[in-house]
Amino acid sequence: MSDADISIDEKRVYGAKTGASDVYLASAAGVIRVSVSGDRIGGFGLAHRCVARDVAAGGEVAAAATDDGVALSTEEGEFDDVGFGPAAAVGLHEGHVVAAAPEGRVARLDPVDGGGVAWTDLGTVEDPRAVDGGLVAAADGVHRVVGDDLASAGLSDVRDVAGRGLPLAATPEGLYALGNGWMDAAAGAFSVVDSDGDRAHAAGESGLLARAGAGDDWEPVDLPTDGEVVGITYGPEQVIVATREGEVLADAGDGWRSQLIGARDVSAVAVR
Repeated sequence: MSDADISIDEKRVYGAKTGASDVYLASAAGVIRVSVSGDRIGGFGLAHRCVARDVAAGGEVAAAATDDGVALSTEEGEFDDVGFGPAAAVGLHEGHVVAAAPEGRVARLDPVDGGGVAWTDLGTVEDPRAVDGGLVAAADGVHRVVGDDLASAGLSDVRDVAGRGLPLAATPEGLYALGNGWMDAAAGAFSVVDSDGDRAHAAGESGLLARAGAGDDWEPVDLPTDGEVVGITYGPEQVIVATREGEVLADAGDGWRSQLIGARDVSAVAVR
């Protein structure tokens, strides 16, 4: 599907919107907004035209890392550029947007006296891949936001991190959980991990795994797709998964429902 195939006003409705959450996908066509209520995937359309590399959302805010900069959306729904320059990854930490540039710069969007916002540089990393909950995943390991600085937290070649609850890191060498140092959580190559503090999922060469309750065991999830999982996120009552091929899947406890939305090169998913 080309950029021109998705219009900002386009709506394709497959389910009810009552009580729906806004789910955002980062794609080569832009930021796609999808309505999900329980496991019903409803209307979707283009929220912001760009080349989006990553997306994060929480509360009233959604942020996208794009080839042109960081775009920020408030409750009103429109995305506006807030500078920074080309961005590879974006996340939320303590109510602030944290972004990482392809060359490794990491900065936080802070309010300034007299109104407005400005970027506070935190440090640099090698080849940033993801930002979540104050953690940055990069080729040179996990880095933690500490005040106005970054602190190395170990590992290497980290593809994704989950910073809410027990920190988790996805690497080609395995899935790790931070306790008394980084501990093995699951064997295999992993590229995606997420947690909302209670639920946790990871995806890699062995498919999708879910953490079993509050324990240390991870169990395989029978996901009804052959697509490559690129993102996992959580609504109030559901787990939501996105594939690179543009398929959105949701499970609210009664099994998975899915919808192919047609966007190409999807790279991330978040829910507001």
